[in-house]
Amino acid sequence: MSVQKIALLGTGLMGAPMARNLCQAGMHTTVWNRTIAKAQPLAAFGANVAKTAAEAVAGTDIVISMLSDGPTGALVQSDPELRAALRGGAIWVEMGSIKPEEARAAALSLEELGVHYVDAPVSGGTKGAEEASLAIMAGGAAEEFATVTAALSAMGRPVHVGPVGAGQLAKLANQAIVGITIAAVAEAMLMLQNGGADPAAVRAALKGGFADSTILQLHGARMTTGDFTPGGLCTLQLKDLNNAVSEAESFGLILPTLINTRDRFQRLVTKLDGAELDHSALYLELRDQNGLDDV
Repeated sequence: MSVQKIALLGTGLMGAPMARNLCQAGMHTTVWNRTIAKAQPLAAFGANVAKTAAEAVAGTDIVISMLSDGPTGALVQSDPELRAALRGGAIWVEMGSIKPEEARAAALSLEELGVHYVDAPVSGGTKGAEEASLAIMAGGAAEEFATVTAALSAMGRPVHVGPVGAGQLAKLANQAIVGITIAAVAEAMLMLQNGGADPAAVRAALKGGFADSTILQLHGARMTTGDFTPGGLCTLQLKDLNNAVSEAESFGLILPTLINTRDRFQRLVTKLDGAELDHSALYLELRDQNGLDDV
C-alpha cells in the first residue's frame, strides 16, 4: 500500500507535536500555519512546509485540521483556492474542538467537492500530543475511519464513537468532565492547604483509589506549586464548556454542575485575566472567591 500523503493545518501548541509524530511515524507530511515561523521547525523532522493552505492540501489523501475553533476552520475551508486544490476522495479530519453542528455543516460543504469528513477531536493536552498518547474520539463513516486510522494512531489512540458530529459531542462530554474535575480538585487542594495537611502526601495516599485521576495528580500539583504554564488554555476550556452547555440546552437539558463550572471559568478569563493560563488556574479563581492572595 502506498504511503498516504497528509496535510496538517495549524501547528500551534498541539498541532506541532502532532505533526512531528506523523513525520516520525514515516508519514508523508506537509504542514501549514498562518504564522509560517511556527511551522518551519518541523522541516527538521522531514515535513514539507507550505506557504498557503491551498498548497498544503493539494494532492493529499488526508487533511488534518488543528485550528483554534469552528469559525476559523470554516474560514479556511471556504477559501476558493483551497477548495480547488482538494482532491476528490480525500478525507478531511477535523481534530480541533468545534461544535457538533459545525462539524456536520463542514461535512456537507466538503461533500459537494467529493471530500469525505471525519471529526476526531482529542484529549490529553500538550503532554499527550508530545507523547503520541492522545485520546482521539472519531465521528464519521466506518470506512473513512478505517482509512485514517493509521495516521490517527501515530498521534494517539483513536476510537470510532459514531456518525459525523459524534466525535465533537464526545469531546464536549470529555471537557465537561475535565472542567468539573478541575473545580473539585481545586476545592480539595485549597481545603488541604488551609487545614494544614500536605497536599502532595494526600495525593500520594489517594493513588489507586476512587478519587484518583490524572487531574488530581498533575493539576493538583500545579495548583499547590503555582505552576500555571499553559498546557490546556483557560480560554479554550471556556469555549468548550460554552459549547457543551449550548449542546445540552439544544436537547432540553439543564446540567447545573456544568453551568456553574462554566461560569467560574468565565469569571477567571474575563475578570481575573486568566485567559492564557493553564486551565488548572481555576484554583486562582477559587482563592479569589475566598479573599486569598494569589499563590
